[in-house]
Parts: sequence; structure tokens; C-alpha cells
Amino acid sequence: MEILFYMAAAIAIYSTLRVVTGTNPIHALLSLIVSLLSVAVIFFMLGAPFAGALEVIVYAGAIMVLFVFVVMMLNIGPAAAIQERQWLTPKTWIAPAIFSALLIAQMFYLLGKGDWHQAGHTMVDAKQVGVSLFGPYLLVVELASLLLLAALVGAYHLGKRDDQSH
Repeated sequence: MEILFYMAAAIAIYSTLRVVTGTNPIHALLSLIVSLLSVAVIFFMLGAPFAGALEVIVYAGAIMVLFVFVVMMLNIGPAAAIQERQWLTPKTWIAPAIFSALLIAQMFYLLGKGDWHQAGHTMVDAKQVGVSLFGPYLLVVELASLLLLAALVGAYHLGKRDDQSH
């Protein structure tokens, strides 16, 4: 179990360093997704499967939605598609694919083992998260939702074309 934890932690650190030091935003995004998946595996190992599932659904999903917004705002044409095909070489995607496969194998191992309670840790379920978020942290959750709404409106106005001139 310790070896799996250290493998997931090493993948998370390496992927995060690739996000920070990368010059290509597409590669940085792929590395960020691998990093988020490895953090989800660590949550699963610590006995918090709900937090791990939230990590995958919310963060990895939100990153993909953010990527879609960026593509829409930049209005990338056919030249970018040709450039992307040149970037999609095995050298580019083989390391993230291997790391993702290792993380998925670790997750299936943990799910198959079924031993969620490790060294005094307790399992965190959806009810406990809901009570915490909508109890003492209600104001923070509402402020975060307003911030996300403002970012969505700003992204819409930045990406909107002025089609009235036609």
C-alpha cells in the first residue's frame, strides 16, 4: 500500500512540475489532468472515496470545460488543427498515457481490495461533505458560486464576436 502511495505521489509531483514548467498550454493541460487523477488516487488510498470521485468529476471535468472555453475564446481555425496533429506524436502522449494507466491500475486495486479504513482514518461520505459545505461553510460556497458566475459572464463577453457589422 505504501508503494502505491509513493507512486501516486511521485506522479502527482512530476505532473505538476510539468504543468508549471511547460511552455505548451495543451501539454500543460494534459499534465494537469494526470496530476488531478493521481491526487484522486491518493484520496482513495486515504479512505475518502467520495473526495476522490469529486476530484475526478469536478476538477478534471472542470479543467476540460475550461479548455473548451479557451478554445472558443481564441477562435482557433484549421491552421491550429494542422499544428495539433504535428504535436500529437508518441513522444508527447506516451508519458501521460503510462502514468494514467498506472493510476487507473492503482485505483482498481484499491477498489478491489475494499480496505478503506487505514491507520485510524475514517471514511468520509457524501452526507458529511454536504453538512460541512452547507453548514459552517455556506457563505464561502455561495461566494465561490458567485465568483464562478462572474467568470462565466466575463468569458462570454470576451469570446463574443461583434456580428452586427454584417
